[in-house]
Amino acid sequence: MAEKAEVVSSHFFRRVMVVLTFALAMAYLESAVVVYLQRALSMTPETLFPLRSKSVLGNLGAIEVGREFATLVMLVAVGWLAGRCGIERFAWVAVAFGIWDIGYYFFLWIFIGWPTGLGTYDLLFLIPVPWVAPVWAPMLVSVALIFFGLAIARRSRSSSSLQLRLRDGGLMVCGGVIVIFSFTWHFRATLSGAVPTTFAWPIFTIGMALAVLGISPLYRTGRRTKL
Repeated sequence: MAEKAEVVSSHFFRRVMVVLTFALAMAYLESAVVVYLQRALSMTPETLFPLRSKSVLGNLGAIEVGREFATLVMLVAVGWLAGRCGIERFAWVAVAFGIWDIGYYFFLWIFIGWPTGLGTYDLLFLIPVPWVAPVWAPMLVSVALIFFGLAIARRSRSSSSLQLRLRDGGLMVCGGVIVIFSFTWHFRATLSGAVPTTFAWPIFTIGMALAVLGISPLYRTGRRTKL
């Protein structure tokens, strides 16, 4: 029994290292691309902020949407390859996303000193409308994704019967949608070129609470949830 647990632990550690390495490499590459674009366009992070300079960016908006979609495809692909079943693959996607997101901001800070603080506003995504939030919000989401993702991936590898109940899955989806809604709260102002000065943190908090409530049964020791 102890020998089996040791094998499971070894396999799990190798997958952690592979996903970690991939996500950090992606984060480095993407942050480097941002730096190159800024240099090529002779712009700073502040003047390049969401859609403010359409005349300079031209048709790069459509390319940016495609790049974001490609990023998501790569993160899902590595999660799919790392996991053996649906719930484990979902967990590895969450881990990869969280590491990539935090690594992206870390490398940008190393390269150009941006973001200057956790309260700095950033354009997170453009699909289907602009998502804007202070940096602390997506980083908090990423920390939660890494924490719960690793815990669930570990339990899934040692328990083949680990599954997600419909009710808990609904809470997770509902929480995630509410979090995204808080990011898109000011999308009309963003489309007009304005930089938001407030964040819908009460909505964000509700969404995070619902998502954690939905995912926590998979994390709690000794709890096996089934559809």
